[in-house]
Amino acid sequence: MPYEPPPELASLSLAQIADLVAARKLPPLDKWSPAESGDSEMRIAADGRWYHQGGIIGRPAMVRAFASLLLRDEQGQHWLVTPTQRLSIAVEDAAFVAIDVRQDGDALAFRLNTDDLVIAGPDHPLRVAGDADNPAVYLSVRHGTEARLNRSTWAQLAEIALSGDGASVSSQGVTFPLVAE
Repeated sequence: MPYEPPPELASLSLAQIADLVAARKLPPLDKWSPAESGDSEMRIAADGRWYHQGGIIGRPAMVRAFASLLLRDEQGQHWLVTPTQRLSIAVEDAAFVAIDVRQDGDALAFRLNTDDLVIAGPDHPLRVAGDADNPAVYLSVRHGTEARLNRSTWAQLAEIALSGDGASVSSQGVTFPLVAE
């Protein structure tokens, strides 16, 4: 069965987004303890493009499959994990790029470059890095990985903040500052 990407974020209600998130079957990485370790010879560029041995991985279905196997350890190293292997992967900035955001009541839903949908909140907090001249906002995705908001998504989030106090946004009862300290 071919992959069917979810509809545009703007056309979905929060309930529909939550249903799509719940329906996504992801591998149980936290239950696997592979004995073998190595290097995947893969790299995720800061713009979200994936490379293997220097060549771009152009098939979105492959990127999506690999992305479902990603985790980041306490030292910040990213790994592709299977039941039998744990392979390091170089990540220039963040493993994912948030390419769209939608506010629905007290929830912020994000679409990632892999078509994953993530609802910000206690389990998926936003984090600000950088400084006032070069801000960077990151969204916690899963297994320690993050998505960096691209410029247009950051601008959308800034518009949402400006409709409130101008310096923060809220999602699922959690307030996230958007100004680097």
